[in-house]
Amino acid sequence: MESEPGWELYRSLLAVMREGSLSAAARALGLTQPTLGRHIKELEVSLGAPLFTRAQDGLRPTDAARALEPHAQSMATAAETLLRAASGHTQQPRAVVRLAASEIVAAEVLPAILTEFRARQPGIVIELSASDRAEDLLRRESDIAVRMTRPRQSGLIARRVGQAALGFHAHRRYLDRYGKPGNLRQLQEHVLIGFDRETAAVRALRRAGLKLGREDFAFRCDSHLAQLAAIRAGFGIGICQTIVAQQDPDLVHLLPNEFAPSLEVWIAMHEDLKESAPTRAVFDHLATALSRYAASRFT
Repeated sequence: MESEPGWELYRSLLAVMREGSLSAAARALGLTQPTLGRHIKELEVSLGAPLFTRAQDGLRPTDAARALEPHAQSMATAAETLLRAASGHTQQPRAVVRLAASEIVAAEVLPAILTEFRARQPGIVIELSASDRAEDLLRRESDIAVRMTRPRQSGLIARRVGQAALGFHAHRRYLDRYGKPGNLRQLQEHVLIGFDRETAAVRALRRAGLKLGREDFAFRCDSHLAQLAAIRAGFGIGICQTIVAQQDPDLVHLLPNEFAPSLEVWIAMHEDLKESAPTRAVFDHLATALSRYAASRFT
């Protein structure tokens, strides 16, 4: 290797692996297709190995490309962190703060809270990662995270803002058609919405008294947002946060005296970011707004 490939070549590699074609990757990066193709060719020449093979459905990464992917992704994360850190220590009006939250919180809780923040701080751009995967704050995958469990890593600033109650819910259309279960045992006589794979959240629900397994569900999905959509559509009975269900008068909370587990709600950020004015502004606003929201809605 005569010279070390530049970051832009690895960024193009990741884009092609993600999009599956040169044209789609070029559009995603705002480049021309010839430029994107030249990046891939330069990287292949530098590394001495082909990175993609052609197939009917696009470009397929070779073993060499797959071996490079996690390292290139680490470079991408580092590059994003550098930009956020730089913006946090300058007076530029468009600082960027990256926030991570679960799908449900990101879609159902945060929009109103972030809209209020935007009115006060229009110079701060929010990047919201909506995923049930816990992003690593120590590796700076995100600046701030809203989590439903207490953060255990050292080096984080964490604040508990309340708790979120869970419960079985169904749409009135479903209940008009099939009736209400009288107790937890009768749940198995109904159409149930639940998980596909067993996760830490499912194991926590088991400890809280959930006696249902994968085979009991007529609708199986690990996305809580998709489960909520199925409940709202009247597909069957499922578990969701009572705070979210309360926003829809057609969703009925079932068996609250028999099944009412709750999750702690925490907000956390890396302690190194406490001097970043934009990050601290977002953190403090979220802590105040979520605490107020929890006090009025989390039951």
